[in-house]
Amino acid sequence: YPLSLHDALTIYKQMKVFKFGGASIKDARGVRNVASMLAKNDGEILVVVSAMGKTTDLLETLVRSYFNGWDETSAIFGQFRAFHLSLAGELFGSDEKIPAGIPEMIGELEKRLQVPLSLLYDFEYDQLICYGELVSSLILSCYLEETGLSNRWIDIRPSLRTDDKFREASVNWKWTEMLVSNNFQFNSHRMIVTQGFIGSTVTNLSTTLGREGSDYTAAILASMLSAESVTIWKDVPGVLNADPKLFPDTVLLKELSYREAIEMTYSGAQVIHPKTMKPLYNKSIPLMVRSFVNPESPGTVIHQPDHPLELIPVFITRENQVLITFSPYDFSFISSGDISTVFAMMSAKGLKVNLIQKTAIDLNLLVDAPELGLETMVLDMRKEYEVKYNTGLTLITIRHYTAESVEKLTSGRKIYIEQYSRLTAKLAVV
Repeated sequence: YPLSLHDALTIYKQMKVFKFGGASIKDARGVRNVASMLAKNDGEILVVVSAMGKTTDLLETLVRSYFNGWDETSAIFGQFRAFHLSLAGELFGSDEKIPAGIPEMIGELEKRLQVPLSLLYDFEYDQLICYGELVSSLILSCYLEETGLSNRWIDIRPSLRTDDKFREASVNWKWTEMLVSNNFQFNSHRMIVTQGFIGSTVTNLSTTLGREGSDYTAAILASMLSAESVTIWKDVPGVLNADPKLFPDTVLLKELSYREAIEMTYSGAQVIHPKTMKPLYNKSIPLMVRSFVNPESPGTVIHQPDHPLELIPVFITRENQVLITFSPYDFSFISSGDISTVFAMMSAKGLKVNLIQKTAIDLNLLVDAPELGLETMVLDMRKEYEVKYNTGLTLITIRHYTAESVEKLTSGRKIYIEQYSRLTAKLAVV
């Protein structure tokens, strides 16, 4: 009998989105562990996969070499190929048993390296970097089939449409929602495997959503398909109040609101991509951050709680910051027009502003250090303003700060700029 709308939606809502980062599939043992975890879950699952291990770092090296015409390009590509074929050979028993689609996909990257260069680094970056996710997701999909977990592999690029701002593309929501709804169907499989981080323009040029953008992809798909939940599987127990690599005695935050998570990630917390929250908040879809090392533990849930949360200080550090000070040449006050002009400069140069503070004749901005060309940028800015800058700073953000927590992190350090709001303290230090 035909299902009622309520029953149909109830069944559809059982679909869950699982996102696996590079650390979870960095080797054959990790891929086997992911397959074991997926085998224990019933219902429809959409699996979003990042590049394996440090593959994105390797591909960034490949991009630089390719763009600059260095002799190392072939050797770097050889590392990419050898790593993935070795891992696949271990999974499938021998090189001869590797499914043909895997070396063919790797071969596509090799062919792309023979294409004449454009003059746009960011464009070339996106055309090459996408193969990390494409190859990793294909290896996982083929291995799941090998173990009896029937699934459908989907290249997400024809569905996730973006503008042409390469390396930081914005999603075309209208086109993407229509294409995802049409293409991501669970008709003959209960599991779909696809990629995070990547998309394409309407002219089929590959784009990326920004580093660590796979979380954002998972949220986009969950929102458009009305998923029951999203789970991000990490190598940590959940969301902690500090980076365990930098701080001892970290504490697990078992529950967070969407707002709190947005504030943490925007300030630089690496556990989740900053853009992840909005699509989930709009559809009230809970986000779980759990450990693939100990998948039975509950981890952290991010949702809209119906009760007050008692939160402890949360410490976030952002390295490699540059403090830039702008002053009008004519000694006039900093106006709203100056702020608008300076921010337009920052946007045009692709600089991310993390802190702003003005005095009578100075406008101070703390920005992420650019990959290259800072001195050239400053020379250009000096056409409009007197510009001074300091490099090598660290931005410390403390959510729910106390006097003791500020003293603990700044004792013995030089503070260049500090800012306090009701719940957040931000300090640029060396």
